[in-house]
Amino acid sequence: MKITKTDGPPKDLLYFDEEMDLSKKDVEDVAEIFKTPLTGAYNWDYTVADNRIKRLYELGKELNWNGSIDLNWDYTHPADERLTEADEELPHETLEAYESLTEEEKIEFDRHDNAELLSQFLHGEQGALLVASQLVSCAPTYNAKLYAASQTFDEARHVEVFNRYLQEKIGIHYPINPNLKALLDKILTDERWDLKFIGMQIIIEGLALAAFQMLKMLSKDPLLKQLLHYVVRDEARHVTFGINYLEDFIKTLSPEEIEERAEFAYEACVISRERLINTKAMQKYLKMTEEEAREFSLSTSANATFRNFLFSRVIPNLSRIGLLTDSVRPKFEALGLLEYEHAPDDFEVDWVELEKPLEDFNEIPEAI
Repeated sequence: MKITKTDGPPKDLLYFDEEMDLSKKDVEDVAEIFKTPLTGAYNWDYTVADNRIKRLYELGKELNWNGSIDLNWDYTHPADERLTEADEELPHETLEAYESLTEEEKIEFDRHDNAELLSQFLHGEQGALLVASQLVSCAPTYNAKLYAASQTFDEARHVEVFNRYLQEKIGIHYPINPNLKALLDKILTDERWDLKFIGMQIIIEGLALAAFQMLKMLSKDPLLKQLLHYVVRDEARHVTFGINYLEDFIKTLSPEEIEERAEFAYEACVISRERLINTKAMQKYLKMTEEEAREFSLSTSANATFRNFLFSRVIPNLSRIGLLTDSVRPKFEALGLLEYEHAPDDFEVDWVELEKPLEDFNEIPEAI
């Protein structure tokens, strides 16, 4: 095994050729090193202090699924069909550059567009895997350690299935969005365990949950729909865990400590808004520069609505745990996100929904 250390993530697309025949000596692991002043905590009180967290942990054990055998990998979406539904409200659908593409080029663009989005899901899930593993060490309570351990396995499974889908069904990896990378770096290298909870369980997982649900609704590929359906069920538990745990903890902090965490959450949301802008596929097929593609995305009402919709899962949760303080409220208002403050939060779990048995491949469309 050869390990090559780099100063940053790859910048180029990685293509997976069906004809590749690699031996062990051809395989190279590329690792970027980061350092964190992680403060760990033993817990010698093994009693169950919070039945909600314990119940989520039990659900995670009961509803474990195997990414290798529970997903229908035998299915491959027809090469001449799009992976997602055409949406005339999406901005590129109205561009002359898009209309000038042949039908074959539109399908190829659809593959790349989805590969870029799914690659960010993949990279985000690796970040979630690393953060969850940190929480096992630094979470101060027994139940939180157990749940973080179960979440770590969930995240490993998510990395596995997104990676396999990208490699086997699309054949392309896109590099990580720099803004997503910056957010993961910020969370992973902070020594305070509760900021890891806020950044990962509330911000990243909350946004991911909404994004997965939207892509599931738009997907025409039954395998991708099934994959996302299973992942969404896991993510719903993760977000609920963070809200239940942080709501009580935040109340124990001083006003100064609460303001510090509220500012951290705001900064994470600012970075996340930029994370949602993926431009490489647009640059390639619509002949735009990076800045042109970014400005185009930011200027369209459809993309603005999409970005803000994702925050409808995050803002009410920040309000619930007490991090929409008077000092950060005007900042969220300036971003146009405060309108979601009173949207339904994820605190009151739909236990009936979460406890349902996992649907199989043929049942997923009926479950949407």
